[in-house]
Amino acid sequence: MDAILHFTLNLFLPFLLVITVLVFVHELGHYLVARWNGVKVDAFSIGMGPQLIGFDDKHGTRWKFCLFPIGGYVKMFGDADIFSRPEQEDGADGDGDDSPDPAKGWAAGAVRRLSDEERAGSFHHKRVGQRFAIVLAGPMANFIFTIVVLFFMLLTIGQATTLPVVGAVIEDSPAERAGFLVGDRVIAIDGQEIDRFQDLQRIVQLRLDREMRVEILRDGATLFLSLTPELVEVEDITGRIIPTPRIGIAADAPTLQRLGVWDAAKGSITETLAIANLTLRVVGQIITGRRGTEELGGPVRIAELSGKMVENGAVSVIWFMALLSLNLGIINLFPIPVLDGGHLLFYICEWVRGKPLPERAQAAGYRIGLVLVLALFAFVFWNDLSFYWTN
Repeated sequence: MDAILHFTLNLFLPFLLVITVLVFVHELGHYLVARWNGVKVDAFSIGMGPQLIGFDDKHGTRWKFCLFPIGGYVKMFGDADIFSRPEQEDGADGDGDDSPDPAKGWAAGAVRRLSDEERAGSFHHKRVGQRFAIVLAGPMANFIFTIVVLFFMLLTIGQATTLPVVGAVIEDSPAERAGFLVGDRVIAIDGQEIDRFQDLQRIVQLRLDREMRVEILRDGATLFLSLTPELVEVEDITGRIIPTPRIGIAADAPTLQRLGVWDAAKGSITETLAIANLTLRVVGQIITGRRGTEELGGPVRIAELSGKMVENGAVSVIWFMALLSLNLGIINLFPIPVLDGGHLLFYICEWVRGKPLPERAQAAGYRIGLVLVLALFAFVFWNDLSFYWTN
């Protein structure tokens, strides 16, 4: 009983809170832009699978929570399924045959002719630019959520700032071997200016085994030192051991500096872009094999991190949701069919060609995309479980 209570309070409920907020934000982006473009929305779902609770609004949209708290969807009028694949309309293929043909559509049993009013509210009868905007709105909502959260945090709590000055040099580290001394101020790395110690940390995260040329200021003189980060096994807050690039220097404790409205606005956008850049480059290193997969996590790890953030307080939870929202937006823009990025890729092809891709090509793309997404989900889930089996 204690184990069940611990799981519910420390893992499941925090996970449910975080995922519900982020999925709602993402799907709300799709929903609002769809409504602005005159599309009728049939369903707005948080979670997948059988419905637990729900209600219908005056516009005919079914708002609901479903059994499995993984993801969600907005199903628009004209969609054959939650992946927004179009229903096959009677006579739409132009071959004069009104009978259902499984080879010519994904919802052969739903073949019928739409009225003019229904066409006006159908997602798939909107212009390609409108459909592109509706699909893009989901990831954009996640990015906007991150920017807004960071803006209010910078405005009310402040920005953690640490001068890029060496406060300590770890013995037998790359920094010590390169000749770093306490008091050195880092000016630039490979020509990239360093304003805060946090900037230095982000650069080191991406260098892995590549040599860096560091410009420092020592006793009023400019010096150049070369060093290569080394991978150090670091335990994260969930107990996982993550090989992490380190050069072996430490700084003084950061100070919190509250920013004005304008500086907070600029800072929130700059910080969001910096984190997005770091995320994409780390993913690229994992895909190319230059970086291990230990950092990848699925629902179990998200639940663990959510629980840890709840223990640390509301500010940590909000910061974690902002980071996760940004990652959700980035992942959804990957050009994989069934993800938003895959739909956008199809619309770009449609715009270039002047007409949609053949249905068979789209159907094949969706099948391949679904396999890829399920394979990735299985991999990260296995990554999560293997941690428990080996500890």
